[in-house]
Amino acid sequence: MKLYTYFRSSAAYRVRIALNLKGLAWNALPVHLVRSGGEQHLPEYRSVNPAGLVPALDDEGAVITQSLAIIEYLDERHPEPALLPGDALQRARIRELALTIACDIHPINNLRVLQYLTREFGVDEEKKNAWYRHWVETGLETVEALLAAHRGQGRFCFGDTPTLADVCLVPQLYNARRFDCSVSHLERIHHVVEACEALEAFRRAAPESQPDAV
Repeated sequence: MKLYTYFRSSAAYRVRIALNLKGLAWNALPVHLVRSGGEQHLPEYRSVNPAGLVPALDDEGAVITQSLAIIEYLDERHPEPALLPGDALQRARIRELALTIACDIHPINNLRVLQYLTREFGVDEEKKNAWYRHWVETGLETVEALLAAHRGQGRFCFGDTPTLADVCLVPQLYNARRFDCSVSHLERIHHVVEACEALEAFRRAAPESQPDAV
């Protein structure tokens, strides 16, 4: 399998974690989102993903985009370890937390959104970062509340093995730290992320461990 990725993309980070948790062999095909105006805009990459976003997974010629679609595909093709375990309610709880991150936090803080704020509305760096921090902090407060309501006693978001929820949470907290968001009080999130970051699969997926890290 080939993964079109960018070391700082949290969506690509999710897929790297999932691939590693499942012990799958894959090759990284870096797409630099900033250099030369963004390699995601080149016709060569647009032919892979018309949206011009990462990640994209090429599995023997079948190309899949959207990180959660990719992860669920991997989970169906390679069921162990399951990233959506349990009964219908537990799987819904896992998706609820994952989608809070992937749908409510991430899209409005995506690189192209931040660039648009700067380019079209003249938002300066300080205000852009304030925008970013507001939505990350608001979203992670929701995640903390969901963990308080449904987490239980396990080390991870739901139980004693990582799920799709953990796969989404770790990259989002990485970004929160990078942009100096106020998240130190979110104890449940920090306990979960600490457990995740102790695993080799998460460490190997981290941005600083990628071949295109600069």
